[in-house]
Amino acid sequence: MLTQTTTRVLDPGELDAALEVLGRDPVTNVFVAARVQAAGLDPWRLGGEMWGWYADGRLESLCYAGANLVPVCAGPEAVRAFAERARRGGRRCSSIVGPAEPTALLWSLLEPSWGPAREVRSHQPLMVTHAMPEGVPPDPLVRRVHKDEMDTVMPACVAMFTEEVGVSPLAGDGGLLYQARVAELVGNGRSFARIEDGRVVFKAEIGAATHRACQIQGVWVAPEFRGRGLSETGMAAVLRYALADIAPAASLYVNYFNAPARAAYHRVGFRETGAFMSVLF
Repeated sequence: MLTQTTTRVLDPGELDAALEVLGRDPVTNVFVAARVQAAGLDPWRLGGEMWGWYADGRLESLCYAGANLVPVCAGPEAVRAFAERARRGGRRCSSIVGPAEPTALLWSLLEPSWGPAREVRSHQPLMVTHAMPEGVPPDPLVRRVHKDEMDTVMPACVAMFTEEVGVSPLAGDGGLLYQARVAELVGNGRSFARIEDGRVVFKAEIGAATHRACQIQGVWVAPEFRGRGLSETGMAAVLRYALADIAPAASLYVNYFNAPARAAYHRVGFRETGAFMSVLF
């Protein structure tokens, strides 16, 4: 008997089914899971649509379609269905990001109509740890950023984003959305920094979090302080907060070509468990 498949936008009443799919891999899916847990499935609150791929009426795969296009637990057939829906609607996202294999297939199907991309990062190791590192003491000067320190931390956030993504987050709307996101992380106690003489020396944020996993992002050391091991002791300090206060697993993904960062994360106890891929427009 042939399997009957359909693809459609989930409605708010399907929240439990969506969370079941997301829960199959809480580390890999933490970005989308955190958004869904916070906002539900209403597109206005979620900041995009959640597409579902159904086999014989059962929800098997998801695709978040907002500022990012993110396939979730998607095999080849589901990816093809998501690609066709995305192609018909036209590109509205600024990136495609997700597990490397389905994201590569999704991009290969969309590239003829959506391409060219500004940059394709085809292999970004996904790294995970469940414990504090041995032999790397947490930097005692790394702490949560206070709400009245936005003016101090913003230049470092902008520098990190521009260095990592290749464009300034201040373009377009003058940085209003980016500043709001930074303020949200600061307000939630998920922005961390070492600040000396009124400037940021090291910083990182916990960008997405559920009760099962969290994802560290925005790791940055001021250029003149690089090579001194501050990324390692700083990350150990962030892990101290993350594993004690937020979730039992901490993850991040890093560009394959960034050998110094990968080595530093290994020394802090992170281990590669998979790979992501990002397509930037």
